[in-house]
Amino acid sequence: MRNTIVAGNWKMNASKDAVKSLVNGILSGMGDVSAEVLVCAPFPYLSQVETLISGSSLMLGAQNLNVNVSGAFTGEVSAEMIKDFGAKHVIVGHSERRSLYGETSEIVAKKTKAAIDSGLTPLLCIGESLDQRESGNTEAVISEQLTTVVRLTGIEAFKNIIIAYEPVWAIGTGMTATPEQAQAVHMFIRNLLASSNQDIAEKTPILYGGSMNAGNALELISCPDIDGGLIGGAALKAEDFLQICKAG
Repeated sequence: MRNTIVAGNWKMNASKDAVKSLVNGILSGMGDVSAEVLVCAPFPYLSQVETLISGSSLMLGAQNLNVNVSGAFTGEVSAEMIKDFGAKHVIVGHSERRSLYGETSEIVAKKTKAAIDSGLTPLLCIGESLDQRESGNTEAVISEQLTTVVRLTGIEAFKNIIIAYEPVWAIGTGMTATPEQAQAVHMFIRNLLASSNQDIAEKTPILYGGSMNAGNALELISCPDIDGGLIGGAALKAEDFLQICKAG
């Protein structure tokens, strides 16, 4: 049985006051949440969040990492630095990293491996653009992104990987993937893993990252292959985020 996981991705949105208010708001409503919940904060606020969530079940993650352990990489952050603040998770391959910063599937695979090698759990993001979906290439895109990671890390690494499916065309565009559309791709992802290892496929959590909100979370998470959500905008409001967590 896979656990439900809800991860908040704050992206580049934070201030000391906002972080304090948001985290305290989330913590105040965690009593009746059975899902595993984590928040992925911008690097400067990892220490503040670490302090605020101390002693709670709320977990901490980062939003990116460099593949190198250390060295002359100005402005970059390593897995060991992330772990130093108590974070156990890190997002890799987010659609914004791929589209805005040119991260290829090979780079994403290397980051995934760097995270695993350091003991972090990667939230591996995969997903297609609107053009790719409309041209009928959804499965080809997903397959290329996922199999590139499998080739580098091996299928056994997915015992320690969380996948997040991001239909890029449904993020901030006003378009919404139906539960049926989302479930179909999640099932394809699970079957793709199963072609290498059935047991790992059944145990790997696959989150939905396409504008999940308080209004659609329950219907989406009720789908058999959707194990939670990677939440963007709704993660910045404690009440909305908690409603999604409770749907899980």
